Amino acid sequence: MTPRAGAGNPDPGGPKRSGRRWVDSLAMRITVWYGMLLGLCLVAYSLAVGLSFERRMDRELSWRLQVDIELAARALIVDDEGRPRLAGSTLGRHVDEEETGGHWLEIWSPFGERLVATGTLKPPGLDPPTEETPLRQPRTLVLPAGPVREMTDILRFPGGHFLVRAAISEAGTRAQIRTVWRELLVLSAGVLFLGGLGGAALSRHSLKPLDRMADHARRITAAHLHERLPAQRTAELEELRQAFNAALEQLEGSFEQLRRFTADASHELRTPLTALRSVGEVGLRGATTADDAREVIGSMLEEVDRLGRLADELLTLARAEAGEAKLEKEPVDLSALARDVVGHLCVLAEEREQSLEAAVPVPVVATADRSALRQAVVNLVDNAIKYSPERSSIVVATGRRPGAVFIEVRDEGPGLDEVDRRRVFERFYRIDRSRSREMGGTGLGLSLVKWTAEAHDGSVELDTEVGRGSTFRLVLPGSAAGP
Repeated sequence: MTPRAGAGNPDPGGPKRSGRRWVDSLAMRITVWYGMLLGLCLVAYSLAVGLSFERRMDRELSWRLQVDIELAARALIVDDEGRPRLAGSTLGRHVDEEETGGHWLEIWSPFGERLVATGTLKPPGLDPPTEETPLRQPRTLVLPAGPVREMTDILRFPGGHFLVRAAISEAGTRAQIRTVWRELLVLSAGVLFLGGLGGAALSRHSLKPLDRMADHARRITAAHLHERLPAQRTAELEELRQAFNAALEQLEGSFEQLRRFTADASHELRTPLTALRSVGEVGLRGATTADDAREVIGSMLEEVDRLGRLADELLTLARAEAGEAKLEKEPVDLSALARDVVGHLCVLAEEREQSLEAAVPVPVVATADRSALRQAVVNLVDNAIKYSPERSSIVVATGRRPGAVFIEVRDEGPGLDEVDRRRVFERFYRIDRSRSREMGGTGLGLSLVKWTAEAHDGSVELDTEVGRGSTFRLVLPGSAAGP
């Protein structure tokens, strides 16, 4: 048999991973999600660092203005004429430093006269402070020289007060803030790029066992269903492996059942066809009278009847599995059904000197398809008649149990061992094949019984013991109370 491409012999030159493209792969999706999460974390981190740095620099500018004003208050000396001056050189060195663009300090009289001015900033465009100017509230002013942080306060002394204004350039601080934001941007972009590469490599490495599992699975064909995927280290892949192997076991069982069914069906069809041919050939060579011809035709009709029953039962099972079998459910009295089947098959039991009776003391009603249910009971009773010894007893009984009703067939046959008990409901399975064919069985009767029970949301129970008979019980949903 020529292997199919992609099954047992994947084409090495064909598309890899069943034509999966990288952009559609799970590795790509993991990489993208990893990159998105990493990007969000970097954005959050950068915003937190940048905004925190801005707030710290803002507070530092305001704090430096307050320090300038406090130093001016401590260094203020007023002469006899009431004019102020700054004593010592500490304040002068402090305000003359070129830190972040320079400082500026002014002392004004209450009448708008500037008395002291020192520093390197010398911001133009500042209006004289007045007593209505907000005190100790830093403000940012955009002047021609650049952004300036300014604060005004009152310096009191015995006999009067002055207005002091401190200013400091924000140019240097803003330059530092811009530098920090640029560094954060570059750092985040670099980390995102390297993280993306690492995420891609990590996802590829993490998904390699999955690729190996896929390659192994592609090598499992219908001829190698006994193979299984090897054990995996990670819990998730191990769970996937177990699920896939369980599916393979079910598939292997289905293939085996299909092969067995095909072989059995071919054998069952060949047997009556062979008999038809043999009888026909014998009739052609030896039938010289009308009686001989009638006997030959009668034998041929028996085989045709067996073929017809086999075809009907196979068609019923095929329709059932395809979901095409329609059941017309209605209230059915199981007790009356049991009496009907017993009356219909009592002639067969009498031929074998068997006792066939119905033990139905009270009516038992179930909602079911009358025709399908009757055929299932007929199959059970027919099997009991065929396999029970002569002069034995067969009982068809009905009853109730909590939430269900049942009809059962009890016989005194040979019973079933454990192997037969597990397989007795399989198609074409026979305990004694030669005896079954002699009795005209097809091996599908119990399969139809099982399907009938399951189609009515019920089940078939089997109580059996080797040498002590069997009880086949058809259980259907129903009320434990009487009708």
